[in-house]
Amino acid sequence: MKRSAQIKRKTKETEITVELKLDGTGKYEIATTVPFMDHMLELLARHGLFNLKISAVGDTEVDYHHTVEDLGICLGEAFKKAVSDKKGITRYGFSSVPMDESLAQVNVDFGGRAFLVYNAKIPRGKVGDFEVELIEVFFSAFSLHSGTNLHINLAYGSNYHHIIEAIFKAFAQAMDQATSLDERIKGLMSTKGTLT
Repeated sequence: MKRSAQIKRKTKETEITVELKLDGTGKYEIATTVPFMDHMLELLARHGLFNLKISAVGDTEVDYHHTVEDLGICLGEAFKKAVSDKKGITRYGFSSVPMDESLAQVNVDFGGRAFLVYNAKIPRGKVGDFEVELIEVFFSAFSLHSGTNLHINLAYGSNYHHIIEAIFKAFAQAMDQATSLDERIKGLMSTKGTLT
């Protein structure tokens, strides 16, 4: 079974290519022109054991918003395409990850009903030149375009970098769990026979 995807998106604001292999080893090549997102996407690949190749250019001279949002769109579409008909996947994933003083928890359901709950409201601020509110923008776009019900909860934390890193590591592990195949599952993990 092929569990991989390639997505290309070109607009007047961004040009992005994503290559994803679900059953990988955590290899990555990431170059988005947004250094902090490069770091977070590298964490996603490594801690989710996904092979991930992303190249992106965007109108970062305006700000990072378009590039970050479109990365969420493309990555969401890649995961949706890679799980294909969803037969045999565990569907649900959960992870709780500490990063120094921060603790983040992520739950995901690949049931086809896009919804984001983002309980990681942190004061407006920056990590370097990256505005932290863009993380919610990324996950909103991801949830919508992957068809996932995604709950992100920050239990506590004070350092912006640590908070966001804990979120991405928990997201990676939850996504790995949700997209994993279980030989005991015949067809879809649903009693109604469909995942939508």
